Amino acid sequence: MDGSFIQGLIKPELAGVVAVCWIIGFGLKRTPRVADWVLVYAVTAAGILFVCFSLGWSVDSVIQGILCGAVAVYGNQLFKQTTQALKKEGGDE
Repeated sequence: MDGSFIQGLIKPELAGVVAVCWIIGFGLKRTPRVADWVLVYAVTAAGILFVCFSLGWSVDSVIQGILCGAVAVYGNQLFKQTTQALKKEGGDE
């Protein structure tokens, strides 16, 4: 499975929503009183709201919002864990 499968699930016009969800998650992560477990729910809720306001309130919009939030969280974790692995690899030399 490659990235084109995921690209087919999320409508192209919602790329900005994914970016906004990523930024919201980044900001919340640096907020001291927000627990880590809340981030996934907050980013997903933000994704649903942004998509619903953009495309209208429908089941498809809710699903698109969930996918946008999920891709933002997954992308952040992929970036974070890759960066940590590269630092660890470089530190062992």
